[in-house]
Amino acid sequence: MRAIGGLWRWRHNPLRRTSDLVEAWLALVALLLILVVAPVIGSLVGGIAQDALQQSVRDQHASRHLVTATVVRKLDRSPLDTDPETSTSRDLRSRVVADWTAPDGTGHHGTALAGLKSPHHGDHFKIWTDAHGSIVAQPLDPATATTHAVLAGFGAAMLTAGAVEGGRRLILWRMVRRRYARWDQAWDRAGPDWGRTGTGS
Repeated sequence: MRAIGGLWRWRHNPLRRTSDLVEAWLALVALLLILVVAPVIGSLVGGIAQDALQQSVRDQHASRHLVTATVVRKLDRSPLDTDPETSTSRDLRSRVVADWTAPDGTGHHGTALAGLKSPHHGDHFKIWTDAHGSIVAQPLDPATATTHAVLAGFGAAMLTAGAVEGGRRLILWRMVRRRYARWDQAWDRAGPDWGRTGTGS
């Protein structure tokens, strides 16, 4: 991006090459694209993601129901939990056998995760189910959906900026290679006797 400052210096400089101006203009265009186009693309992607995620939130809240389950008995700790000293969010939930009634009125009996530290027979806890009583994950909340949409928009803007900068560097690399090739051709035309008397130099 230092080449942008060269636009003004190169305007009337007798040492200016066409490639110097092209390089400076290329840097300026890339900067404008990063400052203008990347945020616009990020905003569009974020808006699309927000609409889709909020629709998903509405769909999940419409199809998932919070019901009350009753503990029948507590199950032993999962064999995968080898370290009882590990403090995780699972430590706040216990695997239990429970009974619950689905939104359609049918009774269900099965294994569930209870948000109880020490569940006992007859304790009540909340679980999310579908309309037929099958246990499902908690629906996405609007704040989390918005966070995901913002991250998607930011990621899209960063990818756009990276693509623009990568394109600028690729074009610049090709220009430098072409410049070196022209120098090699000029050197070959000068021949091995350049600078000697009678060569015309």
